[in-house]
Amino acid sequence: MDSETAGKARHAAYVAEQASARAAASTLVQAAPVLLGLMQQDHDAVDELEERLAECAARAEQVGNARYFHGRPPTRQECSEIVEKDRCGNPITRAMQLGKQKHVLALQCAEEGLKELWPAPFSIEQRYRYYPNARFLETISPREEARLIAQGCTEELRGTIKPDLVLHGDRDLLKSALTLDFKFPCPDSNLPKWTEYGPSSPYIGRDQGEIYKAALGGPALLISPGNGVRPR
Repeated sequence: MDSETAGKARHAAYVAEQASARAAASTLVQAAPVLLGLMQQDHDAVDELEERLAECAARAEQVGNARYFHGRPPTRQECSEIVEKDRCGNPITRAMQLGKQKHVLALQCAEEGLKELWPAPFSIEQRYRYYPNARFLETISPREEARLIAQGCTEELRGTIKPDLVLHGDRDLLKSALTLDFKFPCPDSNLPKWTEYGPSSPYIGRDQGEIYKAALGGPALLISPGNGVRPR
C-alpha cells in the first residue's frame, strides 16, 4: 500500500470513527436509532434536532421565570405556593402554573423546529385513550376533549394520555418513532422525572414514560432546561 492510499484509508477510518462517536453521543440516536433512517442518515440533522429541543426548554424556562421572578429561578417555598384553584376545587401551585406556561412556550418553539427538521408527521399534545388489556389505542379529537373537559369534574378523561410531542415514522398516527415530554422542575434543583400514576389511575404503579412506550410503541424521552434530552 503506497503512502497516498494509506493516507486515504486512515482518513476514511477517522471519518468513520468520528461519525460513530457522534452517533454514540446523541441521546436521540441512542434511544431511537430509527431516527437516523428517517432523517436519511444525516447525523447533523439529528444532532440539530436534539439541540433545538433542548434550547426550547431552556428558553421557555428563562422567559417563564422572567415574568414573575426577574429572571431568577423560584425558591422551593415559592414553587409550593397555592396561587388558585381549578374548577373542581383542587389547588394549583406556583410550580403547576409556571409549568403550564412554560409548556406553551416550549411547544411553540418545538413546533417551529420540527416543521423545519422532521421529515414525517408529528403530533403536539394529542390526547389518546389507551386500553392496556386489549392493547388498543385511539385518538380523542380536540373537540371531544374540550367537550369532556367542559363537563367538569368527571371521570371521562381517566386513563387517557397526552404526550407533549409524538414523532411519527409514517402516516400511522397511532404509532411513534419517538415520544417526548417537556418537564420544568420547580425548584430547578429537583431532577426532571416522569409523573407516576396514583391510586385513581388504571396505571397505578407505573409512570408516564412506561405508558407512552406501551401505548405508542416508540421510546419516550424527557426534555428539561437543565438536562436537555434524556430518558429520565
